[in-house]
Amino acid sequence: MAFQVLLVKAVSTVVTGAVGVAAYNGARTLLDKAPLREAAVVTTAWGLRGVRKAEEGAESARLKVSDVVAEAKERIGEEVPPPAVGETGHGHNH
Repeated sequence: MAFQVLLVKAVSTVVTGAVGVAAYNGARTLLDKAPLREAAVVTTAWGLRGVRKAEEGAESARLKVSDVVAEAKERIGEEVPPPAVGETGHGHNH
């Protein structure tokens, strides 16, 4: 009787181990075939697109607020300075 219990436990352990090894090898094979780099590139591209859209939205909001402030200053009689012109070049000669 004790031998049968021991044998059943041993067989159960071997089967569990075999299933674990098969699952591990299957997962490893899938990961080796998976296009991880391509997925990373696609995800990064989506992130960059999102950042660009957010920057465009922020710039648009900044310009709208600037227009409102300029109009409000005009209404109260303050002189509104002309829009700042971006600096050309980068500060040194080549």
